Parts: sequence; C-alpha cells; structure tokens
Amino acid sequence: MPARPFTVAIVGRPNVGKSTLFNRLVGRRAALVDKTPGLTRDRREGEAKLGPLRFRVFDTAGYEPGREGSIEARAWAQTEAALADADVALLVVDARAGVTPADQDFARVVRAARKPVVLVANKVEGKASDAGFYEGFSLGLGEPVAMSAEHGLGLADLHAALAPHVPHDPDAEKDPKQRRRRKKDATLPPADESPAAAGEAREETAPHGPLRLAIVGKPNVGKSTLVNRLVGEQRVITGPEPGLTRDAIAVAWEYEGQPVQLVDTAGMRRAQKVTGDLERLSSMDSRRAIGMSEVCVLVLDATEPMGRADLSAAAFAIDEGRAVVIALNKIDTVADPKAVLRALHDCLEDSLSQVQGVPVVPISALTGHGVPKLMPAVLKQYELWNTRIPTAPLNRWLEGILAANPPPVVNRRRIRIRYITQSSARPPTFVLFASRPGELADSYVRYAVNDLRARFRLPGVPIRMSVRKSARTNPYDKG
Repeated sequence: MPARPFTVAIVGRPNVGKSTLFNRLVGRRAALVDKTPGLTRDRREGEAKLGPLRFRVFDTAGYEPGREGSIEARAWAQTEAALADADVALLVVDARAGVTPADQDFARVVRAARKPVVLVANKVEGKASDAGFYEGFSLGLGEPVAMSAEHGLGLADLHAALAPHVPHDPDAEKDPKQRRRRKKDATLPPADESPAAAGEAREETAPHGPLRLAIVGKPNVGKSTLVNRLVGEQRVITGPEPGLTRDAIAVAWEYEGQPVQLVDTAGMRRAQKVTGDLERLSSMDSRRAIGMSEVCVLVLDATEPMGRADLSAAAFAIDEGRAVVIALNKIDTVADPKAVLRALHDCLEDSLSQVQGVPVVPISALTGHGVPKLMPAVLKQYELWNTRIPTAPLNRWLEGILAANPPPVVNRRRIRIRYITQSSARPPTFVLFASRPGELADSYVRYAVNDLRARFRLPGVPIRMSVRKSARTNPYDKG
C-alpha cells in the first residue's frame, strides 16, 4: 500500500491570499483569484512543489462557522475536514491589514486542531506591511514567515518552516536512482492483452495517468451532489442555492482500481446570460476544465426539457474533442421516465447530429438510483475515445464506401479519394487523401464520418476528419 502523502492545509480569513498561495505552490492558476470576499467555498486540493519538497495541499474557504444549514456552515465543514486530513496547517494573515479578530479566531481553531502550525504573513511587499508582520507574533504561533504569494517572495523561508515536519524517507538516501526507476516503472501502463474488437481488429492507445472526468451542466442540476455520491463523502458543498460552486474543484478518486481526477464545475449558462466579473470567471474556469478533461459527464435535470444552455455545453465539449456521457438526474421525480428518455433521445438526434449515439444514464444523485451504471458508461466512452484503427481495415472500408457512393463530380471532373489513415486518437482523428481536397463537399465528409462511426462502432465519440492533397499513388498499397 502506498504511503499516505504529506498534506498541508491553507487556512485563514477571506482575502488574505490563500488561493494565490495555493496557485503559487501547485505552479498554475488552479484556483480562481478575485477581490470578492469568500470566493472559495469548497476544499480544493493539488500537488504542490516547494524546492525538493512534494506534498498535497488544500485551499480552504475563509468563512467562519455560521448558523446551521447556512452556506458559511457548509463551507466551514470543508475547512474542518481539510484540517483533520492535514499534517500541517498554514495560517495565512494579511501583513498590510494587521492581525484582526477573525485572524485570532482562526488561530484558536488551528491550535485546537493539535496540528503543527506555520504562520504566514502574506503581502509583505512595501513598508506598509512592517507593523502587521510584527503583530503576527501576538497570535502565539511563533515567528511569521514573511511572504508575497503574488510575487513569489519568501518561498525559501516557507520551505525552511515546512521541511522539519516532512516525514523522513530512507529510500531517498539509500538509492535515489533505484527509487526513480521504481517510480518510472509504476507509471508505465499495463499491456493490453485483450484489446476490444468492434467491426475490425482495433488497437487501443494506453491511457497515461488518471482519467480526467469533468462534471458539467447548468446551475442547480445536481453536479455537486453527484460528485459527493460518486466519492462517497461530502466532498463539495451542496444545497438548493444556485451557483454554490464557483470554480472547478478537482477531487482525486479511484474507481475499481482506475485513478480518476473528478472535477466539479460551476454551472454553465449561455454566454448572453453571463453577467458580472465573477460569473465570467466561473464560466471561463468551467470551460477550461472541459478542455483539460478526457470525458465530460453532462448532468441534465429530468424535470426540464433539454435547453439551449445544455446543448451549448454539450457542443462545446464535443468541439473540444471530449467524449460525452449524459447523466439524466432527478429521474425519480418524473411521472413517466420512459417518455422523458424518448424526448431526450429525439432532441439529441436533432440537435447533436454531429455525434450520434451519446449514452444517456438515468440517475438520481440524491438517492443513488442508477449511479452505479454511470462509471461503466464513462469507462466505455473513454475506451472508444482512445481507439486506434489499423490502416488496412480503414482502407478496406474506404474502398467499400467509394464503390457504394463515390464523391460527387465537380466541374465535370471526379474527385479521387486515394487512401485514409488515422493520424491520432483521443479523439479518433483521420486524414483522407484526395486529388482535389478543396473541392470535396463537407456533406461527403460528414457521410464518411457517419459511416465510419457505424462500421467501427464508435457511438457518441467525436471523430475528426481532414482532407489533404494526395500523391498519385497510395503509399499503403502493397500490391
């Protein structure tokens, strides 16, 4: 069993720079940063690097405990969970503002957690921060680490403060080269001894790292509830209020031995209805999460017909080349589930004709009904998304469609399509080589894509096909 990773929780009141420090440690803009107080509500996690140190880091909400059932109380529960899981707490204060009563409250909380605490005085750039830095001593947590997370100042001091708390790893000193080899071997994908066959023999590209799975959809359709149901704990806050999730929250998870990076996203609306800087930031973050994913689960509300915002989200994921699975949530609340499913399939056939056969899984995230069927559908689409078809059966298929339905004549000259090859997978991408590629009608390319999808059984997966100028002979023809 792998050793539990060393974990650090970043805590503190709103607007002291916790998310900025989180982004600095993980090396990218993973968390939204804005002047709006309380922007972070959920517990965000990431892999941090600080010099030679590698550790798991949590970004937490800046809320204090509120009345039971309030957003503040739900966000505070996530902060408490992060502190419980952490080996060290980083308490961040704003050196320019000085120590406030809220900082003192957080200091009492981290002391009560009985965990090692590193006090960070952030925003120390400029003389205005001097007084606030020295006020940090009054919290009784030792000397503050002077930092500017925004400008990357004080990282060496933070490393020196964290290093004594990191467990000693004797393997690193005994044989570093052997340890590196073991790590490399552990990341190698297992050999596929029995590749799936559909229509013709198929080669699968080996997946690397965790499956990146984004949960997307409109506000208040049950995305966060579904994430909690999948991971089996209250990992992200939920409630009847629309827009609870403001930024994409990645959760490390494992499904039947398959590592998964599960991403809960903010509710997506049509661009014309997005108002305000915060909502624009959230929308951009959701789109970025889709672009970084491999499979998207589009959550729909069974009590409402599929709307333009839902179609827009699905079309964006498909345009980005992501595999899509639809989770029809709240199916237990409708009187005639079969009628709802029929209406949805009709809508998909009319409005998402570019990707035929998108799987639909009826579920209730609240009760768990149908949820066990979701991940098998996701893994199936992931397998299809990784499909690579050998060139020989591809060209046999091409010969068949050219004989049955040759390209139309343009300017009294027939366009000759000489051969096809698959240039990449993830998603399956093909190149047709033709005598006059610029004159081949888009309708014929769509016909070829649809026939290829049916022949090689690739339902619901985006297929990309481009047309290029060919040589006069087929390089794949061995005759």
